[in-house]
Parts: sequence; structure tokens; C-alpha cells
Amino acid sequence: MPVVKLEKKGSIAWLILNNPEKLNVLGADMPADLKRCTEELKNDEQISCVIVKGAGDHFMAGGDIDYFKSLADAYAKEGVSAYPEEMFSVLHQAISNIQSMDKPVIASVQGAVAGFGLSLMLACDLVVAAESSVFSVAYCKIGTTPDGGMTYFLPRAVGQKRAMELALTGKRFSPQEAEQWGMVNQVVATDMLETKTLELATLLCDGPSDVLARTKHLLNQTYEVSLTERLNQEADNFQQSMLKADFTEGVTSFCEKRRAKFNT
Repeated sequence: MPVVKLEKKGSIAWLILNNPEKLNVLGADMPADLKRCTEELKNDEQISCVIVKGAGDHFMAGGDIDYFKSLADAYAKEGVSAYPEEMFSVLHQAISNIQSMDKPVIASVQGAVAGFGLSLMLACDLVVAAESSVFSVAYCKIGTTPDGGMTYFLPRAVGQKRAMELALTGKRFSPQEAEQWGMVNQVVATDMLETKTLELATLLCDGPSDVLARTKHLLNQTYEVSLTERLNQEADNFQQSMLKADFTEGVTSFCEKRRAKFNT
């Protein structure tokens, strides 16, 4: 059974972390599965929105400690050669795929969201969190620095001082705190998580897909350019939008006081 699986229905895809017996922890097989699935979704032009979720009652409780213990034991005997060479390059390619794919990615989280699970959530474009969610950066608790883009995404979401506090203490925090700090878009009742996530995904699928893709890329690059560069990029993108049928439909529907039908 794959530890990451895909389900597709219409223009929405679900990327499911599929090891619920162990709280969907990141083990030896998951990096390759995440890379494979995110690459497939990135290249699937029939999919307009992706939902990342965990099977069972948890999103992801971080790394597989049993697996890490086996690596530590092997290191004691074999040295550095005991560690898998491509572990991080494969895993981090999955994060890059989520950020660069031309479609919105929603994290739908509940239960444990820790370590790489939190990195994965932060890499997604939007987050819907159940009231049952419990968050932690967690890495320092097992004697390691963060991965998965944590030190990139976390300060951008919550600010430098809050990021320092969460990363250096590994303290747990609630979904309400995560929402207040800017890490989460919506906190919902646990029994409404699937419904509310699907509502958001459907709303995004009804939007102008080309515009949403270019808006996503502009926002993801916002810390890498000067104001002058960004103003020029915004002008170029707006002009590109004006050449599309969705622009005509958008302004026409607004004038006619009706709902727009994009991507026609």
C-alpha cells in the first residue's frame, strides 16, 4: 500500500498521506511518493485545485522516530555512509513542486501537525484547520534543525520573533493561535473539515485558472524582487490578463450583475 496516494474527481485532486496507523509520519518511503505524486499533479492539466490531507484522524506527526533511530544506530556502526544520500533532495523537490505548480494547493489538517507535517502545511497556498489540530515545529525535541522549508515559510507567516520562539522551544500551539498568527486561513469544526475544504476548492476551481496561477507565482516571489521589478511584473501580468477571454467575461459579468463563468 503506498504511503501517499492520489484521488481525483473532476478538477479537484486529493493528495493523501496514507499511513494512519503511525499518524502519517515521514518514513523511508514517503519522500519518493511525495515527489512522484506532486510531479503528477503539477503536470496534470485537468486538475485545477489540489487538497493535501492525512488519512485517519491526523495530518502528519512529523518524522518516523523508529526510522530515525535505525539511522542513528546504523551511523554508530557505519558512519556517515549509513545515511541515505538523496533523502533531502527528493523530499524537498516535493515542496518545490507544491510551490511551483500552476494551481492552488490547500492543506486540510486535523490532529497532529508537527515537524515536516507543519513544513508541508506551510508550503501549501491555503490552510483549513480542524479544531482538533495540534501544531508544533518539534524538530528541536529530537535534536535536529528544521527541514522542508520550515525556516523559509514560518518567518514569512508569523514574523521573525514568533518563528524563533516556536522553532527554538518546540512548544505546541492551537489552531486558534495558528490562525491569529497567520499560518491558517480557517479554523472549522472537525466534523466540517472535509465540507469546508471542498467548498474552498470548488470556489478556486470556478475562478480564472490562468489568473490564479500567475497570482500565486507573483505572491511566492514577492520577497525576491524590488518594488520597481514587482511593479513592472504586475503591469506585464495585468496586460496578459486583458488579452484573455476570462477578462472579457469577468468585466462583462460584473456589468451585467451576474456570476462570472471563467475558463470557457
